[in-house]
Amino acid sequence: MASSIRVRATSSGETTEVQALIQHPMDSGFVKDAKGELIPPHFIQQLTFEHDGKSVFVADWGPAVSKDPYIKFSFKGGKKGDDLKISWIDNKGTSDTTTAKIQ
Repeated sequence: MASSIRVRATSSGETTEVQALIQHPMDSGFVKDAKGELIPPHFIQQLTFEHDGKSVFVADWGPAVSKDPYIKFSFKGGKKGDDLKISWIDNKGTSDTTTAKIQ
């Protein structure tokens, strides 16, 4: 299965800028389908970015985050060529992990 996470991490001096797009339905449980039945909740509960074994960004989410969330943040300490690990787990126990090289 192809990863549902697309990441770009760019280092400039001391700061690494990260942009990520995560493909996920992020269903709140409050929206009805074409038949008028509620679509069950299905959303990412925790998103984590790790560099050098340490978390540099952690998001604890609920059902209010929109479909295919986009994240942008920066952190200090990343260098070109370093690995950035990205992982998430949702309320159904599904998870995904990918590793991106800092450019």
